[in-house]
Amino acid sequence: MIHKMVVQFSKLLGNLVPILDKAAAHAEAKKFEVEVLLQARLAPDQFNFIRQIQIACDTAKVAAARLADKEQEVPPHADTEQTVAELKSRINNVMAYLGTFSEADFADAAQRRITTPRWKGKWLSGEEFLLQHAIPNLNFHVITAYAILRHNGVEIGKKDFLGEMPYKE
Repeated sequence: MIHKMVVQFSKLLGNLVPILDKAAAHAEAKKFEVEVLLQARLAPDQFNFIRQIQIACDTAKVAAARLADKEQEVPPHADTEQTVAELKSRINNVMAYLGTFSEADFADAAQRRITTPRWKGKWLSGEEFLLQHAIPNLNFHVITAYAILRHNGVEIGKKDFLGEMPYKE
């Protein structure tokens, strides 16, 4: 089950790529710089769009690595992205990294003790970490990025957020 969630992490991040394209097209059509959208935020004390994407990417890659006990292998990102192209590159790099994990990498993940420096010695089981921290945190930042663009008039909807579905006939 944990490997399937990592695959879903990649799907959520991948859905951001065409959303970024729509943001760029919207800015071009309305004759303003797309950077206005990239710097936008929903509230003065909330991170801007760029930071939402950076944190979503970090959440996905670090969660997968922690669950697979491969935290030392997480690819670094300098958080210097300023353009649509740079954000898309980061998303694609993280998706490629997530694609390196196999189901076997998560064999013992549900019982693994997961901690972070911010938790000051406290820990969660891998399953608790996935269900109560990683998934909600990733969803929060992806949804907030989506909401920033939607709030600023980019014509995106639920189908853009959900992406392609594996419908059966």
